[in-house]
This record gives sequence, C-alpha cells and structure tokens, in this order.
Amino acid sequence: MADDGATLEADVIGAPVASAASDENIIQVTDLNKWFGEFHVLNAVNLNVQKGERIVVCGPSGSGKSTLIRCLNHLEAHQRGEIVIDGVELNEDVKKIEAIRCEVGMVFQQFNLFPHLSVLENCLLAPIWVRKTPRSEAIDMAMHYLERVRIPEQADKYPGQLSGGQQQRVAIARALCMQPKIMLFDEPTSALDPEMIKEVLDVMIELAGSGMTMICVTHEMGFAKTVADRVIFMDGGQIVEAAPPRQFFTNPEQPRTREFLEQILQH
Repeated sequence: MADDGATLEADVIGAPVASAASDENIIQVTDLNKWFGEFHVLNAVNLNVQKGERIVVCGPSGSGKSTLIRCLNHLEAHQRGEIVIDGVELNEDVKKIEAIRCEVGMVFQQFNLFPHLSVLENCLLAPIWVRKTPRSEAIDMAMHYLERVRIPEQADKYPGQLSGGQQQRVAIARALCMQPKIMLFDEPTSALDPEMIKEVLDVMIELAGSGMTMICVTHEMGFAKTVADRVIFMDGGQIVEAAPPRQFFTNPEQPRTREFLEQILQH
C-alpha cells in the first residue's frame, strides 16, 4: 500500500481542504512513554493538537504511530507522561476513560462491525446504550450519518453483504453517531482493495471539511496533501518531524524524513 497515495492522487485528491483549526488545544500530550515489555514503543512524545486541526501521522511499520493514537482513548495505557483530552487528563480513572471515549471516535484498520446486526443496528448501539439517546432520535441520527457516508440504502443489510469499502464507511458512520469532538483513524484504508480506497478517502475528505478534529494514521500521501494541517513523521517511537504539508513534502528538514518520502513516493 506504500504507493497508493501517489498513485491515487490524480483522481482522488482535489484542492486542499480549508483549515478550521483554532488556537485552542483540544489534545495535549506531554512526555508520553509506552513500553511493550522491553520495547520502548513511544519515547518521550510531545504533541499539541488544536481544536479543528487535521493531522496525518505517517512512518514505517513499528514506529509507534498506531500506538500513539490508541493511547489517546486508552485502548493502550501509557506508563509515563500525560495525556489531556478536552481538558480532562486521561489516567486509570474509569469514569474519565468513559467520558473521553464518548468524545473520541475511532475507526480501525479492520471494520469491527457486529456481523449479526444490521448496518443500522450497528450504528444505534453506542448512542442508545452509552449516550442514552431515545431510539427514535438515534435512528434519525444514524440515517443522517449513513447518508453522509453515502450508503443510506444499505441500512437494513448485514455487514457480510457489503463490500470492504462500504463496511469501512459504516464504521465511520457508527463512530460519528456518538457525535465525537475528535476522530481517530488507524490506517482506515489499509485493509481495502485499491478500487475501494477512493470511496473511503472521499468520505474522509468531506468529513475533514466539516471542522472535525482529526488524527489519521495513513500512508495515503495524496490524502495528507489535501486534508492535513500538519503531517507528522514518526520513527523509533519518536516524532522526527512535524510540518505543514507543503513544507513536509517539498522541503523536509530531517534526513530520515527525506529517506522515508523517497521510499514511499518512488512510484
């Protein structure tokens, strides 16, 4: 998948999406450290994300990029450092974890839909059981977001009846049904066939234009050029470079960044 961003750029990627970032930090990460056994997967990571900012995180396999965003909603617990989400420090307090997860939606590489539930019922679960949204209101909201990801006609089908691209769009709609302040995407197109990547990227580009705070781990560099306010390159558990797309792609400061870009954009 390394060259998909370059290959698809001509027919998927349009003009850059205007930024909606404010000066208010909604995410603050300070001296974040995480180990898997002896492996120091995140090494003193510092990152501030402004409300409405769109960040693309890239880097080689094992660089810590997916672990970083999984720490932001406590799918992975960090051992040292501080994470503050919308003014709430993320720690082992279960109530804080639950509160933050209500505000932070996540879309994974695999779609993680419940196969025995219809598309609509997949979208209703969290609003009804977590947000305590009345069912009729939750249905209206679910259909709104299914329309937004362009598959309202699939509401009564089951995940197994859909293509991979359609399932990933359902996963995006399901996350949006919680009306989160922040959306995290962990390589959302990596499990898709090339012809399905475009439909998911198009939905994400449209979402980016709505002012949602987004952090996306991806190798789709055309998407990064169009959507990102900042592109972050990670290697060895550290942020090696962070810059606006134009600077990142045309004049990266770090030799390791230049090496990575030469490899990923060589096709």
